[in-house]
Amino acid sequence: MQVKRRNLGLTVDDSLMRLYVVEPDTGGPYPGLLYYSDIYQLGGPITRVADRLAGYGYVVAAPEIFHRLEPIGTVIEPDELGRLRGNDNARRTEVAHYDADARAALEWLSTADSVAPGQLGTFGFCIGGHLALRAALNLGVRGAVCCYPTGIHSGKLGRGVADTLERLNRLSARVLTVFGSQDPHVPPEGRDTILKTLDAAGVPHKTLLYNANHTFMRDDGYRYDPVATDQAWSEIIPFLAETFGGR
Repeated sequence: MQVKRRNLGLTVDDSLMRLYVVEPDTGGPYPGLLYYSDIYQLGGPITRVADRLAGYGYVVAAPEIFHRLEPIGTVIEPDELGRLRGNDNARRTEVAHYDADARAALEWLSTADSVAPGQLGTFGFCIGGHLALRAALNLGVRGAVCCYPTGIHSGKLGRGVADTLERLNRLSARVLTVFGSQDPHVPPEGRDTILKTLDAAGVPHKTLLYNANHTFMRDDGYRYDPVATDQAWSEIIPFLAETFGGR
């Protein structure tokens, strides 16, 4: 289905947070997805995925995760300097600020006329995969898709130590994790830690592992793997449909 796009601002802790919102242009209401970027914020590879998700029948809200540090509308280039800049922004952002942003975005989704009541999920890539899992700890979130999520196994997210693993026993959402076997940021022992913790917490979850590197779904990078990406989407879309009652 065709989609419509807009930008809106939410004020969180006296900082203006941009939300890129994309949704089907007709019908509804639809499930709502809080959708997180990687460290480069809302560039083309990220917004194209948001548009794709909306086309399957979701209201997608994507925040600028570094709104306290970067001017509104900032897209960080995915090059050597951009990687340094994005990682520094991630390091300087308080974990509590990420949590506050998640609550604000989920609150907006839960009150939007185009979002079906009780139909909330999260989705993210890289740092955004970690943020998606952490945001799913909020009440009312039914599912989380976490693509090569960084820092969950080590507690590395921002300023301070993230207690995401320790809190997974509070999770009521179902979880899909997507990994690349060649990913140096989530090594085999890290994946094992995440999956064993989900098992121990009794969280319904599924994991996908591809012979691919980190960020293999980002279509502008040298690590892009179109075959693995297509295979991942063939699992992600049904997972979301099942999460929201077969839409």
